[in-house]
Amino acid sequence: MKIFAELAEAVEAGNPGEAIAKTKEAIEMDIAPNDILNKGLVAGMDIIAEKWARNEVFIPEVLVAALALNQSVELLKPLLLEADVKPIGKVVIGTAKGDLHDIGKNLVKLMLTAAGFEVVDLGTDVSNDAFVAAIKEHDADLLMVSALLTTTMTYQRLIVDAVRESGLRESVKVMVGGAPVTQSFADDIGADGYAVDAVAAAKLAKEFVLAS
Repeated sequence: MKIFAELAEAVEAGNPGEAIAKTKEAIEMDIAPNDILNKGLVAGMDIIAEKWARNEVFIPEVLVAALALNQSVELLKPLLLEADVKPIGKVVIGTAKGDLHDIGKNLVKLMLTAAGFEVVDLGTDVSNDAFVAAIKEHDADLLMVSALLTTTMTYQRLIVDAVRESGLRESVKVMVGGAPVTQSFADDIGADGYAVDAVAAAKLAKEFVLAS
């Protein structure tokens, strides 16, 4: 359908005005909100993700595409709720205790929202107990913990241990990231996944949810 291609193109181009206009047009055409979201908006974001993987675009292009998608989704939210469309999964995200950095975390949150997740953002300097409590409260599918300092990486290990001790380890996937974090470190602390950037984080999160 032409409108889906136009929606995808507007998101890919990072044009929020056009994306919103086409979303309104699709709503007026009585197209199912879930189709507007997945066949139009998310399809455009998927194109950007593929280009990112091929190093054809950079963070600014990814960011404006995600913003275009998320602004359009705001129009769809009431219709999605009315149609009882569920998010593809729930994520609890935050920066480890002692760390006040949030730019990377915020970009991951943006990409997760664009991918269709419900995201619970605990902010920065988050304790182990707060992470565990949020997983329980929101029945989260994934926990994502960021650390931008080598001194706060150690808390990622403690958080994985705390989730295990709480009895929740089998029900939630744990992902870690941040500038000093590596795949080797993630494996060593017992995390389920590691992502080098926000696009990779959203892609891996979707893979985890779809595989469950």
